[in-house]
Amino acid sequence: MIDVLNNHRSVRKYTDRPISEDDLRSVLEAGCRASTTGNMQVYSIVVTQNTAVKEQLSPMHFNQPMIKNAPVVLTFCADYNRFNKWCALNNAQPGYDNFLSFMTGAIDALLVAQNVCVAAESKGMGICYLGTSLYMAKGIIDILNLPKGVVPITTVTLGWPDESPEQVDRLPLDAVVHYDTYKDYSDEAIRTFYLEKEQRDDSKKFVAENEKQSLAQVFTDVRYKKADNLHFSKLLLDVLKEQGFMNHE
Repeated sequence: MIDVLNNHRSVRKYTDRPISEDDLRSVLEAGCRASTTGNMQVYSIVVTQNTAVKEQLSPMHFNQPMIKNAPVVLTFCADYNRFNKWCALNNAQPGYDNFLSFMTGAIDALLVAQNVCVAAESKGMGICYLGTSLYMAKGIIDILNLPKGVVPITTVTLGWPDESPEQVDRLPLDAVVHYDTYKDYSDEAIRTFYLEKEQRDDSKKFVAENEKQSLAQVFTDVRYKKADNLHFSKLLLDVLKEQGFMNHE
């Protein structure tokens, strides 16, 4: 299992070989053994294999080719709809119409997603996370008929790999692990921790292509701009209100 985790890479190209029902069920069952807050399991997984539905979902993920090319697309959702209905049937008054509950469901959904991904990779399948689900939550809600109390958190494409991409870099362990208490970073430490990332050929290419002075500017000015963050934050807050998670305001 350690080898599976250490060999992770995002796979965006898949063969035409389908995922069998047994293999799919196996990885989903493993996913649902993930830790969950209070054993409430406030998440749902929408499995999309239908070509027409994948066509509808594609623009919601900025038309990244793997949405249509992967045999299986998994949308992991925070879901209080099911739990709230169970409460109502048992004379219990749910109090989950708030931001904390949304966060709890989102964390549950992500834990399940990661379990599914590790299980799939252990079988030789390829996976790729898509961060666009929260950006385009409203459209995904409409396409997948998600009721009130349900919000898409992340999407994963799943299939048999048709490529063996190079592993992307990671910061050294000392950059992300703190012992006992958080130790803030000196300027010297920051420069040391990010040096290898900055000196990679692909990083230098990003900087040159975008006519920037540093890799950090590629992130702040091109890939994850403040204007975009504010725009999609507003859209997400609107979705949370519509789906019943901000009623405490």
